[in-house]
Amino acid sequence: MSPKDKKFVMAGLAICIIIAVLAPFIASSNPDGLEKTAEDISTTQESNSYNAPMSDYTIPLLGEDNPYGGAIALIIGILITLAIAYVAAVLLRRRKPESLE
Repeated sequence: MSPKDKKFVMAGLAICIIIAVLAPFIASSNPDGLEKTAEDISTTQESNSYNAPMSDYTIPLLGEDNPYGGAIALIIGILITLAIAYVAAVLLRRRKPESLE
C-alpha cells in the first residue's frame, strides 16, 4: 500500500471513530417511524429468537442508558467491520504469477 493510500485509509478510520464517539450524544431518544410503528402494532407476546451481543448499541456491562456504552459499541462494530473487510481483501487480492524460469 502506498503512503498516499495509507493516509487515505487512516483519515477514513479517524472520521468513522469521530462519528462513532459523537453519535450517541446527538442521537434522538425518540423512536423513528419504523420502530414507533412496531411498538404500536406489536402483540403482547414477543419473540426472542436471536439475542444480539450489543442490541440497541449498548454494552450490557455498562447499562442501557449509558451513552459511553453506545460509543464503545459503535467503535467495536467499526473495528470488526474493518477487520472483516481487510481479511476479505487479503484473501481476494490478485497474486503475482510466478515467473517462468
